[in-house]
Amino acid sequence: MYDVVIVGGGPAGCAAGLYAARAGLRTLVLTGGEPGGQLGIAETVENYPGTGAIGGAELAADMRRDAEKAGAEFRGERAAEICLRERRVRNGQGVYHGRTLIYAAGAAPRTLGIPGEEALRGRGVSWCAACDGAFFKGKDVAVVGGGSSAAAEALTLSRLCRRVYLVHRRDSLRAEWRLTEELERTENVTFLWNAQAAAILGTAAVTGLAYRELSSGARRELPCAGVFIAAGRAPSTELVQGQLELDAGGYIPADETTRTAIPGVFAAGDVRTKAVRQVVTAVADGAVAALTASNYLEK
Repeated sequence: MYDVVIVGGGPAGCAAGLYAARAGLRTLVLTGGEPGGQLGIAETVENYPGTGAIGGAELAADMRRDAEKAGAEFRGERAAEICLRERRVRNGQGVYHGRTLIYAAGAAPRTLGIPGEEALRGRGVSWCAACDGAFFKGKDVAVVGGGSSAAAEALTLSRLCRRVYLVHRRDSLRAEWRLTEELERTENVTFLWNAQAAAILGTAAVTGLAYRELSSGARRELPCAGVFIAAGRAPSTELVQGQLELDAGGYIPADETTRTAIPGVFAAGDVRTKAVRQVVTAVADGAVAALTASNYLEK
């Protein structure tokens, strides 16, 4: 029995672990299969205050170290089943009970749902330039997406690949201004505007990307060795479906205190309904969730 069980080891989970342990609570953090969450696979983080440019894995390790120094217990285990009302988490190692529970499981990359995407996963289809970009050194690749994550992926790949094609279904990016400006200055990046990915080509490995020109409806094929998908994130809320009412996007409605509709259960980080999802907002959520959980236990 723990005072607080935290599901998720990303920025929100680490911050919650730090603040809960510092509040004197017996704290367990279940990190799942990806230590650090999405932060752990980010090549560089440049917008977290006080750190300058820092590797995502390094920042994630620093967050965990601080939480462990404060007394939080970390286990690299993935939750298999959660009963929110009983605040019980089961996995292959056993069952953990909490007097409170903080759900901070984050979000996972969205898929496009097009032919070839699943069949060629790991054989030229990737969701992480920092993880897989080196395999495509000197080759041509495509990035599908138009947000900040897509722009960051394209910049990472531009330093490794011969040519990077950024395929976006609109006529301008939704990425933050600094990233867009840097992309426009990068000579080996080509923009394919008003283009929608239709299929990933290849049998044993990726050989190209088929896309549709939205203005004319014409189908085109782009030869390339890799396709990197940056189409946003989907909340990892499958373990709580049917126990909490989710919003239209599958996120958990929780107010600024991170309280959910179930007493003693809190939602923090990218799984929570909110306007902005960044490392700094996830950390803030984790801190708020831990302090709110502490107040809940005191009362």
